[in-house]
Amino acid sequence: MRIQGNLHKMHTEAGSPVRYGLELGGQPLALNDWLGKNVRIEYLQQIECIHCGRLTKKSFNQGYCYPCFRSLAQCDQCIMSPEKCHFHLGTCREPDWAMEHCMRPHIVYLSNTSGVKVGITRETQLPHRWFDQGAIQAMPLLRVSKRYHAGLIEHAFRKHISDRTNWRNMLKNEVDQVDLFALFEALWPQVEPELELELRDDAEIIAEPESALAIEYPALAYPSKVTSFNLDKQAVVEGRLEAIKGQYLLLDNGVINIRKYGGYLVSMECG
Repeated sequence: MRIQGNLHKMHTEAGSPVRYGLELGGQPLALNDWLGKNVRIEYLQQIECIHCGRLTKKSFNQGYCYPCFRSLAQCDQCIMSPEKCHFHLGTCREPDWAMEHCMRPHIVYLSNTSGVKVGITRETQLPHRWFDQGAIQAMPLLRVSKRYHAGLIEHAFRKHISDRTNWRNMLKNEVDQVDLFALFEALWPQVEPELELELRDDAEIIAEPESALAIEYPALAYPSKVTSFNLDKQAVVEGRLEAIKGQYLLLDNGVINIRKYGGYLVSMECG
């Protein structure tokens, strides 16, 4: 089976293990069914912007052309650092987009990826946000009314806990289980006094022991050493698919981050 199309991030469905899918050239692919089979990916030397479809020689921010990267609110610095939101200053790139995506309920959470980290996401993005990170455990902590407040609270948590993932350790699956609820109970008394009154009033605690989620990924084996493929340097990637975790396909001879190559025209074969 050989299929051609432009890459987009893999979509996920909750299950044990998580179910992964990819739409390529209008055809849905059930990637869990590819586990244990030989997979071949060839970059066909063409990139289309995942937003406007414009041909571009270089991809920015995981799939955008440069004009979109410079103009879209979803590519602004406040998406990665929501505490830097400037909507209230009247300088948002796309106020209507912000109203739809940022001025909505957001969740502050703990997830265990390569260790425990704090993060935020729109309420509607759970649990898929955790699957995209490759978390083996996750738990929602607080619900707030908008992204800006979530970012400020996340910033306060970062003084006590990381917001980063060591992606190599995540892919090796070298992660110890943690009692996330007990950790929140220890952290919250340190974080809450640092928050302004408006944030305290907006932070609805939703953490409870039963809300912690254990996550299993489709895997036959995890690598002891992680080697990453780069389609810009190596147009053909081929190997036996041994696991899928986060947005990575883990082959027996290296790993590839599918989301990184958004918009890349590729052909994929499995057999």
